[in-house]
Amino acid sequence: MGSAKNGRTGRFANVTRQAAACILTVFSFVFLLVPGQASAQTYQFNTIQVEGNQRIESATIQTYAGIAAGQPVDVAELNDAYQRILASGLFETVVLEPRGSTLFIEVDEYPTINRISIEGNKRLKDEDLLTAVTSQPRRVYSPATVEADAQTLTQAYNIAGRTAASVTPKIIERSDNRVDIVFEIAEGGVTEIERLTFVGNRAFSDRRLRRVLETKQAGYLRRFIRQDSFVQDRIELDKQLLSDFYQARGFVDFQVLSVTSEVSRERDGYFVTFNIREGQSFDIGEVTVVSDLPEIDAAEFLSANKLRTGQTYSPARLDNSVRRLENLALQKGLNFIRVDPRVIRNDRDLTLDIELALVKGPRIFVERIDIEGNTTTLDRVIRRQFKTVEGDPFNPREIRESAERIRALGFFEDAEVNTREGTASDRVIVDVDVIEQPTGALTLGASFGIDAGLGLTLGFSESNFLGRGQLLAVQVGSGSDNVSSSFRFAEPALLGRDLALGFSAFYEESNYDNAFYDTRRAGISPDIGFPVSENGRLSLRYTYSDERISNVSADSSKILLGEEGDLTRSALGYTYSYDSRRSGLNPNTGIVFRFKQDLAGFGGSARYLRTEGLLGAETKILNEEVTVRAILEGGWIDMQKGVSRATDRFFLNRMRGFETNGLGPRDLNVDNQDALGGNMFALARFEADFPLGLPEEYGVSGGLFMDIGSVWSLDNTAGGPQSAACPVTDCTVDDSLNLRAVIGFALFWDTPIGPLRFNFTHALKKEDYDNDRSFDLTISTTF
Repeated sequence: MGSAKNGRTGRFANVTRQAAACILTVFSFVFLLVPGQASAQTYQFNTIQVEGNQRIESATIQTYAGIAAGQPVDVAELNDAYQRILASGLFETVVLEPRGSTLFIEVDEYPTINRISIEGNKRLKDEDLLTAVTSQPRRVYSPATVEADAQTLTQAYNIAGRTAASVTPKIIERSDNRVDIVFEIAEGGVTEIERLTFVGNRAFSDRRLRRVLETKQAGYLRRFIRQDSFVQDRIELDKQLLSDFYQARGFVDFQVLSVTSEVSRERDGYFVTFNIREGQSFDIGEVTVVSDLPEIDAAEFLSANKLRTGQTYSPARLDNSVRRLENLALQKGLNFIRVDPRVIRNDRDLTLDIELALVKGPRIFVERIDIEGNTTTLDRVIRRQFKTVEGDPFNPREIRESAERIRALGFFEDAEVNTREGTASDRVIVDVDVIEQPTGALTLGASFGIDAGLGLTLGFSESNFLGRGQLLAVQVGSGSDNVSSSFRFAEPALLGRDLALGFSAFYEESNYDNAFYDTRRAGISPDIGFPVSENGRLSLRYTYSDERISNVSADSSKILLGEEGDLTRSALGYTYSYDSRRSGLNPNTGIVFRFKQDLAGFGGSARYLRTEGLLGAETKILNEEVTVRAILEGGWIDMQKGVSRATDRFFLNRMRGFETNGLGPRDLNVDNQDALGGNMFALARFEADFPLGLPEEYGVSGGLFMDIGSVWSLDNTAGGPQSAACPVTDCTVDDSLNLRAVIGFALFWDTPIGPLRFNFTHALKKEDYDNDRSFDLTISTTF
């Protein structure tokens, strides 16, 4: 690279100095012609001659100069001509020299770019960096543009967390007035966040606030964690996240006063400190609804309001109540009604009185909705996120909510929704600008379970199939004792409404865990779902499946031997779900309720009613350091024809502390003592998750839990081997309700491959024939 450093030093490194010399040449020449009267000197050139140009036409240069033959010009106009030619960016040097009636313009053209290359980069790919470079081959070389490109590449490394990276542009001369541009990159190391601290926080600990931030501290897994690098733009996002966190908990005066970033002595890390002012947490005081409009019944609107005295104030609660009242006005046919929330502080009581004033808003209509940037996604997918259509009254709140729904689709890297005045003062145009992002995924994964062993999974999913917003997913999995495959297609907005239509197909084979028989199951299941309340949803489905139980061991119970064979199912079912976490009104508490039933007997050989229910609740206590959770589950099968089979019954594998199929009714009169499952189950799970005092960046926390439950009830309790000669009463299986209880300690570890959970358990109450387990490793999940 020696020629790169020295070959063009005189030509490119002194452009500013040469330009100044050219200006002095012009003025010196003028002063030599007329000493002492330069300011009054004028010229009139009969001829303009251009010299030194190779690629640029002389006529083009004369156009830049703006001087015509026979036109009187003075020194100032000559200087202007010089500046215009130089500003074109095509010439390294420009000299204007009057010689009698002829103006000579001598230029030295910049070379053309032959090739652009990048050297020294390892972390970022050439193709990614070259797309950010504005200099292009076969275009005129510009020192200013090359320097700007170097800054752009440096910024790309800053975003990647390498603030010590440097980019040096080098120029290599080629023949025919061409040059190669080489950007030499010294990447340096990742500049990590060594410590995140807070000043001014009293209500919440540093550990709790770190969980709010997008930026993370560096830890032993820093090679796998991208958020531990220092990125200035991410700090700005963190400031907003902190503000949202405190505002949602009633701290209306919260402020991020400043953020300081200090470089470590080794210059390989940052110490970031957030200086904040919390203020006080306010509750909701008196809530009233007022209106001067005769068509408004304030009492009716007050009853629709969900704000309650004593609740912690949050903007989300207030916004939800305003939306409810405005929607009620629309349902009553009252257009252009706006809810103006007026908040009155009571600093002594730390409460906020809220007055919801219903007022008449301006009569403004939506003229049209313009969508740009969607190269893949169809317009209608974006338009259906708007409850407003062209010609409807304009509601700013609805437009903002529509923008949030568009972003929540996950189809776009960025989505901006803005309004502007339309063709008249009472009309607005809604502009939607989106940037598409990939929505498909091809996955190849491996899993390991203590019972299931090693498994491999190959899957493909596309959440925006053909740009229609549809879901298409295919998955094939294989393990040591099972094979499974599934197909899923879903249309989330059938007929343009909030009506989700889906179709599923599945095929499964397994050597049943801890059992001496095999199963095979294949079927299809179309379904449709729709909302029934703000947080409630109902889905309806039909399932047809063909099932087989085979290879039952001769040493198994007569109950299982009698269930061997094929069976078809044709069932209608529904699921009602309620999830208060959807609204996000209470950031510390969530309630989930699910209830589902399937009625089989519409064809097929099975007839039964299967019912399952789940109620779960969680909340955060002790300044949100500890999460407590309670989950209640239950289910039963009511056989209307024949007896239940092993593939129908419950096995309560969700209860911790036992092996798969390790508890419940069991035939003790046979050698292998297979678990039989039960027609009924009940389970109560109680948990508390808490930090262990380890550095937050390790991602390790702990928990205590207790499970109480049982599975019971069989249609057929006549056990024993096939050839048993004993009386039925001696071979009867105990299917009564026998409670089990387990306590345990959990260790949670957030790893790059997923959240792992290590359970250490002890059974407080169990039956002698149960197979308990003192340790288990699972993927951490929530209800």
